[in-house]
Amino acid sequence: MLFDPCMNWSLRSATSDDLDGICDVIHEYSKAIHGIGNDSKRAVELTWGQPGFDVDRDTRVAELSDGRIVGYGEIEDLEEPHAKIAGWLRVHPDCNGRGLESELLAWCEARAIQSVKLAPEHLRVTLGFGVPESDSFLNELLAKDDYGLIRHFWRMVIELDHDIPEPAWPAGVTVRTFVLSEDLEAMVRASRDSFQDHWGHVDTPFEEELEMWDHWIRNDPRFDPGLTFLAIADDEIVGFSSCDPMNAEDPKMGFIDVLGVRRAWRRRGIAMALLHHTFREFKKRGQERVGLGVDATSLTGANRVYETAGMKPVRQINVYEKELRAGVDPSLRDLEEGENA
Repeated sequence: MLFDPCMNWSLRSATSDDLDGICDVIHEYSKAIHGIGNDSKRAVELTWGQPGFDVDRDTRVAELSDGRIVGYGEIEDLEEPHAKIAGWLRVHPDCNGRGLESELLAWCEARAIQSVKLAPEHLRVTLGFGVPESDSFLNELLAKDDYGLIRHFWRMVIELDHDIPEPAWPAGVTVRTFVLSEDLEAMVRASRDSFQDHWGHVDTPFEEELEMWDHWIRNDPRFDPGLTFLAIADDEIVGFSSCDPMNAEDPKMGFIDVLGVRRAWRRRGIAMALLHHTFREFKKRGQERVGLGVDATSLTGANRVYETAGMKPVRQINVYEKELRAGVDPSLRDLEEGENA
């Protein structure tokens, strides 16, 4: 029998010296699953630098006996009330199906269980994973390990090979770009209002959310304030579109990281105007397409707005969840009749 190096590995905490190896795992996984690589160094560094993230405690790499890294897992549980814990793992395709996924999943669950005590005693605590639909092995592994499939999310894309309509702003609404020294707190408040009826939303302390936004903006070398568009009415941010100049998989794709409209300002065409404004700016900059992520059955109908704007789903992410402790679920699962504006 030929020796299989993928059967001789060990788990340990990640270090900064492992960054290139981890990024290679993510890149090769993306090529195998999606047919395109992923330049993940910026995202990994920003994730590790988040307030409350401890690389030694919250990460594991799978290392072969020759020092090669072939797997990576992490847990994020950074904000109160610590009721929705997020896991994430990737295994190099060379070592797929050799037990690494199961071992990393077991570590993620053990690490998540350590956080259960941080949540108020009456709350339900869960561990969740988002998995590409095309990764049949990991989907099957989670299902076998009693994770329930609870939601689907889409990546949607529009090609910019046609004329983009002029934005039709409602009366009294104007648009301008983001100014960090003036707009950060107001944009976080607008985001909290916009996403309070997003499926899975859990209320978190404002100061923690502000600190997280501040980290991702100030420490991202690619953040461009000229690609964050604010819809303004009566000196208030009523909607926004905050974008990445390029996608980690596709340098010719601009990416809308987050787009929201405050509850009181919905059904007036602001989201569509923001989309058209964003598409036109990316086309002016020479990008060939624009993408974003969205709940496939959005409670507020965001997916339908994007479809109307000409975006099409190109990828599905399946969301799995396991209950770690029973209790009152603090996350939003549905809206009362008539609220999904």
